[in-house]
Amino acid sequence: MKSKLHSEVYLQYFLLIGIVIALFLAGYVAYQYRLLGIELMTLEKNSLETQTQLEKELTEVKKDRLDLTELSIYQQSIIDTFQGQISSIGSTVGTLTKLSQTDKELLRKYSKVYFLNENYVPAKLIQVEEASIFKQGGGNLLFYVEAWPYLKKLLDAAHADGVDLLVTSAFRSFGTQASLKSEYKVIYGAGTANQFSADQGYSEHQLGTSVDFTTSTVGGAFSKFKSDPSYKWLIDNAHKYGFTLSYPEGNAYYMFEPWHWRFVGVALAEFLHKENKYFYDLDQREIDSYLIKLFE
Repeated sequence: MKSKLHSEVYLQYFLLIGIVIALFLAGYVAYQYRLLGIELMTLEKNSLETQTQLEKELTEVKKDRLDLTELSIYQQSIIDTFQGQISSIGSTVGTLTKLSQTDKELLRKYSKVYFLNENYVPAKLIQVEEASIFKQGGGNLLFYVEAWPYLKKLLDAAHADGVDLLVTSAFRSFGTQASLKSEYKVIYGAGTANQFSADQGYSEHQLGTSVDFTTSTVGGAFSKFKSDPSYKWLIDNAHKYGFTLSYPEGNAYYMFEPWHWRFVGVALAEFLHKENKYFYDLDQREIDSYLIKLFE
C-alpha cells in the first residue's frame, strides 16, 4: 500500500515537471515567433523604403535621360539648321558660279532686239564633223563647243530614223554677216533681203548656237525644206536635243525659215514645245531663268 502511494507521488511530480517544461517551451516558441514577426515587419518596412528610394532614383534617372534627350534633339535641330543654311549658301554660290561661267548672250533675243558688237565671238567653237556638212554649202561651219554634243545627238538620231539631215551654215562672225547681207541686198534688193537676213550684230548665227539645215535632196533650195520629211522630223524631235525653230510662220521678225534652228537648252526647248510657243514669244526675263539649265 505504501509502495503504491509512493508511485502516485512520483507520477504527479513528473507530470508537474512535464507541464512546467511544456509551458516553458510554449512561452519560448511564442517569444521566438514574436521576434520573427518583428524582424519580418522591420524587413518589410526596410524593403518598402528601399523600393520607394529605388523608384525615386529611377524617376530621377528617367528625368535626367529625358532632359538629355530633349537637349540632344535641340542640339541636333540647331546643327540641322546650320547645315541647311550652309547647304543653301553652297547651292547659291554654286549657282552664281555656274551662271558667271555661262555666256548670258546665248539666250538673248537678238533678231532686231539685242545687238552683238563686232568684237563678240563665242569663247569656244568646234568644227562640225565633216560627215554632217552639206558639201556644197560652203561657209565657216563652226559650232559652240558645249552645244555641239546636243547637235551631234540630234543629227545621229535623225540619221538613225532614216532622215538625211545636214548642216549648211553655223557660226557667222560679225564681218561675215555684214558681207552676206550686202550680197543679198545686191541680189534681191534691200527690202527683200531684210525679210530673211539679219543685219550684222542681230544674227543668231554670231552666237555659234544656231544652224541652217538642209538635205541632199533639198540642197540650197531652202524653199523646199518645209515639204521635206526632215522638217517634220525636226518639229517632232528637235526639242529633245535642245533646239527650237526661231522663225515660224507669222513671226514678227523675218520670213518663215523652217531650216533655221537655235540651241536654247533642253529645258527651255521642251517647255516651248509643250506649250506650243516660240522663243521670241517669251519675255527676256523668263528666258533668262533657263540660263542655269542651258547645258543640263
